[in-house]
Amino acid sequence: MLDEADDDNAGEAPLDMLEAYFLAHGWPCERGEDEITASIKGSWTEYELRALWREEDGVLQLLAFPDVKVAEGRRAPVYEVLALVNEQLWMGHFEIWSSSGILLYRNATAIEAEDGEATMALSTAELLVESAIDECERFYPVFQFVLWGGKSPSEAIAAAMVETAGEA
Repeated sequence: MLDEADDDNAGEAPLDMLEAYFLAHGWPCERGEDEITASIKGSWTEYELRALWREEDGVLQLLAFPDVKVAEGRRAPVYEVLALVNEQLWMGHFEIWSSSGILLYRNATAIEAEDGEATMALSTAELLVESAIDECERFYPVFQFVLWGGKSPSEAIAAAMVETAGEA
């Protein structure tokens, strides 16, 4: 299924494309009528990706959960670091669900319907999924520095944004 979608002009229904993408990478996934969930092993933790398709609006929402829960008493510094992190992103954003304290990355994209059928190209699926994983991987240490490392939000973002040059 994914091989057939290699041509960027080819497309499939958004959840079908994501399912093919997840399966091609060997990521376990579960499919419902309007959503799909997959588990992806990252460098720092296992991420749950959840895609929700709203056909009536033509919107695909992708959520990535980096397995971080923020206790109510620790939310103020995390909200501050969220502002610093989110200004670094070119698409999507991080947030905390107020009811549970769960940290997540969220992105939504409009999928145009052609001839009444919404289709998504492989390149779009790759961009959405890889961006979510990359941003979770990039900023996971920032949240850990604030939650467990005793760092201020500005110290945490500065420590995590240090880029190494070359290879060891």
